[in-house]
Amino acid sequence: MGNPVPRPFLKWAGGKTQLADAILERMPVSFNTYHEPFVGSGAIFFRLYRDRKIRHAILSDINAELIDTYLAIRDHVLEVISILEQYPHDKAFYYEIREKDPWTMSLPERAARMIYLNKTGYNGLYRVNRQGKFNVPFGKYKSPKYLDRENLIAVSQALQDVDLLCVSFETVVERAKMGDWVYFDPPYVPLSQTANFTSYQPNGFGVQEQAKLRDVCVELTRNGVFVTLSNSDTRLIRDLYFPEYFLTDEVLANRAINCNGAKRGKITELLITNYPVERAIQLQLLETRGTYLIHSAS
Repeated sequence: MGNPVPRPFLKWAGGKTQLADAILERMPVSFNTYHEPFVGSGAIFFRLYRDRKIRHAILSDINAELIDTYLAIRDHVLEVISILEQYPHDKAFYYEIREKDPWTMSLPERAARMIYLNKTGYNGLYRVNRQGKFNVPFGKYKSPKYLDRENLIAVSQALQDVDLLCVSFETVVERAKMGDWVYFDPPYVPLSQTANFTSYQPNGFGVQEQAKLRDVCVELTRNGVFVTLSNSDTRLIRDLYFPEYFLTDEVLANRAINCNGAKRGKITELLITNYPVERAIQLQLLETRGTYLIHSAS
């Protein structure tokens, strides 16, 4: 039996497929709109959709090519599939399509390019240089599955009633209402001084951005919005998310992308919430107060 669909159609550094169970075990027992401001591969959204746990979703990201790919699959999936059917798995073609300016292409063409480069490039990385140009080398795959008709059609169906926005993460404060749930999966803090942030955007995501994200989480908490956030287990993150507002839980995850194969073992990551994760406690608080937000309000 194959994997259930829809499922993520892109590989993505830090993708949360492997942490989906841990996140769903800690989700609010009841929420209205689901927001994911760093959507990436959308692993948690697709899992929630398959489990029929979503009423309405707003997915967003600052990466314009990524959001355009989602939009193209939602609105023009058959055109995207038709273009991918014409793409050969060939090193020369890979570099030819990589060099093309995506903004001179139609929306379906841009999406097909994104999927093709993602599935045939080295390690499924998405990386850009300071000029914003995709610069991942060709990957050594025998039969990369960049054309997955069944899943792309299922993804298109899952996205039909989803709002897709190309905006920065802090704008979620303008959209999220009391009783909504926001899941943040930002670029992780490096585990060592020698590690680098994935060059997801030309300007990167540094300490100031991590602190700004924490401030957004505090504001959402004050507004009665459920917040879940994942990040690396570092002193910086533990210090940022103080216990007055947040609860911190440790989970084990496989290191998905590392040039050294020997270092692809399990590591500790943090799941942070502004509500109690135990289902029994959530239900009890809902019964007695009508709400279980916020940790600091208890």
